[in-house]
Amino acid sequence: MATLTSLQSRLAKHMAYRKTLAELRSMPQRVALDLEVYGCEKEIAYRAIYG
Repeated sequence: MATLTSLQSRLAKHMAYRKTLAELRSMPQRVALDLEVYGCEKEIAYRAIYG
């Protein structure tokens, strides 16, 4: 049962990562530049979800 829980947790985190990454990438370029996230969306999404 622990394996199933672990798999569910990993899947939930992966889905959250993909959603966060999509949101960051859909941001207008000007806003992303202002927030200094342009070009490092993957790193930011990863840190937001996985720590």
